[in-house]
Amino acid sequence: MMVMNMFRRSFLGMMGAAFATALMGCVQEEELAKKPQPTPTPATTPTPEAEVVEKIVEIPEPPWEYRKLDPYEVAELGYQGYCGKTFSGEKLPGAHCCFGAFYAIIKALADEVGSPYKEFIPVTSMATVGKGGIVGWSTVCGALNGAAWATYLVLPEEEADKVINELFAWYQYEELPKYKPPKAMKASLDPMPTSVANSPLCHASVTNWCTASGYRAFSKERSERCARLTADVAGKTIELINAMHDGTFAYVYYDKNTELNTCGSCHSNKGSTLEDTRGKMYCVSCHSDKGATHIESIEVHPKI
Repeated sequence: MMVMNMFRRSFLGMMGAAFATALMGCVQEEELAKKPQPTPTPATTPTPEAEVVEKIVEIPEPPWEYRKLDPYEVAELGYQGYCGKTFSGEKLPGAHCCFGAFYAIIKALADEVGSPYKEFIPVTSMATVGKGGIVGWSTVCGALNGAAWATYLVLPEEEADKVINELFAWYQYEELPKYKPPKAMKASLDPMPTSVANSPLCHASVTNWCTASGYRAFSKERSERCARLTADVAGKTIELINAMHDGTFAYVYYDKNTELNTCGSCHSNKGSTLEDTRGKMYCVSCHSDKGATHIESIEVHPKI
């Protein structure tokens, strides 16, 4: 009898354990059933994203389609591009002068034309390399650099070269900046001090503005000046491209530059007497009695 009771207790114990295990399993299955399960996607089904990637790869060779733009609207995009964000605070893919001018033109055309500009917008971040005259080396002004890149995307080489010639010459002689943003994002300056660069170089442009304004080169005020200058360059570029598009383009500042830059007749023109340098910029901005190389110290110089 004792043996039977022990057997009975063991049997009931095993049955209880089995029931508890089964019950736990049912509860787990019920809980799992309550959770939303992901719908499997067939691996062989092509997605729209894959098609978009294929279209992005097939970007046509420039020049791309161009439609006339509003220079002021592009200038506003240039200012925001320099600051790296929109007036509403949305972050942009890049920042600084070269990106600002390049992005402004690409973004405006993406909105007006669509493809391939729309797909190209993420790539505009590469133009950040032109900041401070190419990563701070203070060579060509970044805004001019970015504008030149964009010009080559929308015009054939011969026409693009003419627009860039006029743009660079205008930059040398015009008193800038002129653009005034609806909301200053770097520093509030009213009125904004202006200056004449006398050169397409970042180094000379910043130096002349700092001399005229009294602000330092790494100040937020100088940064605001360059943001507005970027806007001016982007807007002027569109003004010139529009004129080329309409057939009304004509040199104005570039002709003035050729008249003033008489040094080229001996030094930088192909086939000239010395032909010992190259360039189109206004020489006197550096090579004068106050410049880097004093022509007055060179004996028997024909210009003295």
